[in-house]
Amino acid sequence: MLINEASKITNLTKKAINYYIEQDLICPDILGNGYRDFSKDDIEDLKKIYVLRKLGISTEDIKKVFTDESSSVLQNLSVQKELNVKREKAKKEILDKLSCGKNYDEIDEELKIIEQRETITEKLLMSFPGYYGRFICLHFARFLNEPMKTENQKIAYKEIIEFLDNTPSLNFPKDLQEYLIEGTKHISTEDIKRMTEKTKLSIENPDNFLSDNKEILEQYLKFKQSVEYKNSPAYKIQSLLKEFNSVSGYYDIFIPAMKKLSNSYSEYYRQLEIANKKLLEQYPEIEKLNN
Repeated sequence: MLINEASKITNLTKKAINYYIEQDLICPDILGNGYRDFSKDDIEDLKKIYVLRKLGISTEDIKKVFTDESSSVLQNLSVQKELNVKREKAKKEILDKLSCGKNYDEIDEELKIIEQRETITEKLLMSFPGYYGRFICLHFARFLNEPMKTENQKIAYKEIIEFLDNTPSLNFPKDLQEYLIEGTKHISTEDIKRMTEKTKLSIENPDNFLSDNKEILEQYLKFKQSVEYKNSPAYKIQSLLKEFNSVSGYYDIFIPAMKKLSNSYSEYYRQLEIANKKLLEQYPEIEKLNN
């Protein structure tokens, strides 16, 4: 079909369609008379572009979406939207404070916190692939709301940025990539936030957690000891992640730096260590499973 009909069907102007052709988002055939002939696939792509542009997705990111069979680009964009919403909310609150006469120097400190958080979370999202990157990003975002007041915090921030800039790529074999994609493609940012909140509650009240989930924990440990689990893709992924984190400096550089940068993360980590100690006291066999 010609551009006039394509425009009516897709709700896009001819000018917009021509722009998307220039951006190589679609490549309709050209007829002998020089007119462009839009195929059924071209129309479907234009409809997708219409939706994605309405959602504020750039043409460069749309190119990535079109070449991504796993939907991981869309999932990352969803996390970025989540972070942007929080960032814009924080900026609105700052504007409210300015309108009420708050000192500009104090406001500048709050803006630095927003920029610091944005830099770290964006780099976390890009440094680790797929679901793992989304989870890591949203997990640590909660702890990045504090100003850098001390020299140690400034050093820690630089260490984190350097670590993320130099972290080698985490690559899974194709079969494990497919397993991970299939198993996590329906997990939304809201699901991840609920998971991190449950983890937070469990380490804040480890005794209650262990008591309330005794049966589930015992079933889980039994499964972790089984041949079925040790031959599963989940076990292989876990082993590769553990090895990657050890080799990349995640445990030796990133985590210690996060503890220095964020008092709230340092407290969270302290509670996590206490909870793990109580878990090992009740289930000492976990130590063997982790080695």
